[in-house]
Amino acid sequence: MPIHPTAVVHAKAELAEGVEIGPFSVIGEHVKIGRGTRLISHVYIEGWTEIGERCQIYPYASIGTPPQHLQYQGEPTRVVIGHDNILREYVTVNRSTVQGGGVTTIGDHNFLMAYVHIAHDCHLGNHLIMANAATLAGHITIGDHAIIGGLVGIHQYVRVGPYGMIGGCSALGQDVPPFMRAAGGYRARLYGVNSIGLKRHGFSTVRIGGLKRAYELLFRSGHRMAEAIKRARDEFRDNTDVMEVVSFMESTKRGVCRSVGKEMENEE
Repeated sequence: MPIHPTAVVHAKAELAEGVEIGPFSVIGEHVKIGRGTRLISHVYIEGWTEIGERCQIYPYASIGTPPQHLQYQGEPTRVVIGHDNILREYVTVNRSTVQGGGVTTIGDHNFLMAYVHIAHDCHLGNHLIMANAATLAGHITIGDHAIIGGLVGIHQYVRVGPYGMIGGCSALGQDVPPFMRAAGGYRARLYGVNSIGLKRHGFSTVRIGGLKRAYELLFRSGHRMAEAIKRARDEFRDNTDVMEVVSFMESTKRGVCRSVGKEMENEE
């Protein structure tokens, strides 16, 4: 278990076999790090933080620091990070608040590029890509296989569904349903189904076609959302992908992003 002589590791920190702690890194008292995880150098980890196996954490990342929340009073809230994650330079991950459930979570096989910020009470799934300087406010949920473009800012409590894609430099203030893509500078809008991303993940033409037809009904038919959802449930009751979209929309608290016109989608 190589620990560079310039690193500061608390005697009570729990480091599994094969953990590497690079130069000038600081590891706090309540930190647990899994087998084979590597801290390149200048990494700061504090608080009640658990990091899984085979993660790579690059210089100047800061993990487990207190939430940027005025009501936080030093409670022992947590950060839990899974296996096989890459956190590049200057990534920041804040621990949770009591009000938000007590834990900020990141799943497995995620790639967080430089300057990404994960605020308190966020919950990230698996196989995500977050490009440079993508920023999450508190209480955000990101589903599996989503892609968040560079310089994206996401408002607190927003959700991005599985296989969603958010274009770079977007400001996202409402939920993006599963399988959809969104973009927009001041307020992001939906630009249809994330067809290219779904093809890359092995979705068949039939599956994608079903989602496209449902998109037209849900977002382009002119019906109010409740009526569009009711019609989609009737028409696509046997389509599990569409039912996932519908269930996501029914559970929204922030509202769902609106769609751009068909002409704008084609131009995009």
